Amino acid sequence: MDKILAAAKIIATARRSRAPLAALPPDIAPGDEAEGYRVQRALHALLLPQVGALVGYKIGCTSPVMQRYLDIPYPCSGGVFAKGVHNNGASLRFRDYVRVGVECEIAVRLARNVLPTEAPFTAEWVMEAIEAYYPAIEIVDDRYVKWETAGAPTLVADDFFAAGCVLGAPVSRFDAPDLLKVTGRAMINGKEVGRGTGADVLGHPHNALAWLANHLAAAGKGLHAGQIVLTGSLVKTVWLNAGDAVVMELDGLGKVEASFN
Repeated sequence: MDKILAAAKIIATARRSRAPLAALPPDIAPGDEAEGYRVQRALHALLLPQVGALVGYKIGCTSPVMQRYLDIPYPCSGGVFAKGVHNNGASLRFRDYVRVGVECEIAVRLARNVLPTEAPFTAEWVMEAIEAYYPAIEIVDDRYVKWETAGAPTLVADDFFAAGCVLGAPVSRFDAPDLLKVTGRAMINGKEVGRGTGADVLGHPHNALAWLANHLAAAGKGLHAGQIVLTGSLVKTVWLNAGDAVVMELDGLGKVEASFN
């Protein structure tokens, strides 16, 4: 069996059973991030019947706090799927995750396609493709026996902790505040546990979106109108306990909340 598909099948089996993923066998583990993304694409094909259509992407490691936390000094991306996108106020089942966490994010919805033939992309270029922004809770899942030793290629292969999102009300790009000055606050059970600003996300969330567009274009892929992109956390990941109530407040973009019971 092709090693890419073999690795994808092991990860898919672990995802379906919600079993912590141990280290992949050395003969099939992705050797670098490029190979990790090839496994990720194979994984998506295997998971689609369970998770629904690919409706966008998450970008991880876009802020200094997250790069330090994960010890990965560059962005990484994963898929966002239809069944993982929830409306504001969602009540989610804590047991549906291995070890669930949340992050405070600025999400975008695209107004038009971003095609690989149009690369290279700049922050200014991708800004014009944005229809709206959302205050967002990214749901992440520590699906590993020990993520600290899994290595970036394997984390990439498994969608880089992605487990979905909760979206607040959209704000038109033309009505949005200066994202550099947006302060995001993570609140758990009414207590602030972290804060950051839009400037923490690769200098500007549009820089993160441009990174993703160029990253996909290098593989001959693009973004599509209507897709959602989570641009990266303003705060360090917050790991949850059963019963936790989560609120993310983003100045000028509103707030979004969810509970995990």
